[in-house]
Amino acid sequence: MSRKFFITGLVACFVAVGVSCEKLMTTAPAKDETLDGPIEGLSQEQNAIFLRGDKAFNNDIFTTATGLGPLFVATSCSTCHAGDGKGHPFTTLTRFGQTDSTGNKFLYAGGPQLQNCAMPGFLPEQIPAGATFSSFTPPANTGLGLLDAVSDATILEYADENDADGDGISGRANWISIPQYVQIRNSAIANNGKYIGRFGKKAAVYDLLQQTANAYNQDMGINSSYEHFDTYSGLEVDPEVPNRTVLDVQFYLRTLKAPVQRNQTDPDVVSGKQIFIDINCGKCHRPSMTTGNSIISALSNKTFSPYTDLLLHDMGNGLNDGYTEGSARTSEWRTPPLWGLGLSKKSQGGNYFLLHDGRAKSIEEAILLHGGEAQQSKTNFQQLSSEDKGRLMKFLESL
Repeated sequence: MSRKFFITGLVACFVAVGVSCEKLMTTAPAKDETLDGPIEGLSQEQNAIFLRGDKAFNNDIFTTATGLGPLFVATSCSTCHAGDGKGHPFTTLTRFGQTDSTGNKFLYAGGPQLQNCAMPGFLPEQIPAGATFSSFTPPANTGLGLLDAVSDATILEYADENDADGDGISGRANWISIPQYVQIRNSAIANNGKYIGRFGKKAAVYDLLQQTANAYNQDMGINSSYEHFDTYSGLEVDPEVPNRTVLDVQFYLRTLKAPVQRNQTDPDVVSGKQIFIDINCGKCHRPSMTTGNSIISALSNKTFSPYTDLLLHDMGNGLNDGYTEGSARTSEWRTPPLWGLGLSKKSQGGNYFLLHDGRAKSIEEAILLHGGEAQQSKTNFQQLSSEDKGRLMKFLESL
């Protein structure tokens, strides 16, 4: 074979292989179709921390050798937050032990989190007799850093605890006691030694460090220097996860991008958003917020669209589980952000499981289960024409 024919044949092989690889390779999903990924504007060093946190959150699976248990709920962070999305009924958590603002009366029995799995030789927790409880579906993780960077003053601007404007909506902050390890925000506003909670179903968590430390301790039975009491014996023990890992995960949660709305210019989506506002859903699910200053410049002074006010609202008897946290009443729930709603099914097995415990199997069912302060908005929804309901649904599914 001549050298010329050999080279020609070799080139043809490479071309064939290249074409085959192109057919085999998949394209990356569009940014508006996924919930993971960092916010824009991080430095090279910050991106490195984000990747460490990503690995710890999504790849670290705990065993007895690495500190799991003896009582736990899950073996990894991603067990409850697949793709950083909402949880499924199989990953729903149970919390118990508090009926009013005087605090949890069942901490001695493992409250507030029911740890329903156990290592051999240990018994999983049971809900104690007389304890009220509620089921909490794990929320999506994205955009949390933007919510964390909103100032206390901004949150209080949205509050109307005594319904001074007479619109039937009286959102209020959940004033909570915070752990000693939490660093108080520069813009924090105190109220008799308590501070505004903004994370969790009842807004009973102050910041993402507390959220991360709680999750390691209560979900996986992993002790850190932040939550360093054994969940079974109550005794102080040595940390089982390094501070750096906890802080990396906190940073990861803080710098996950916000969900990107899809089909924003679709006429039905645009019309549906106006319907959303017209029936007063936007009074609690606020379409726009702006952050204050943050030590992470990519989070500073950003306007974003979470569709929440981070406040507690009385949702009526139908959503009253008899359990609470912080100063919230049992019928009060923090307004959940609606961004990412349309992608929820991707992490929920192809179906919706909405509201705090996943009881609603569709967006419309979730609306119809609203009561209390949301009763008028629900009535307004029920009076819409079928065409306007369809436009509203199209808008909500675009979030």
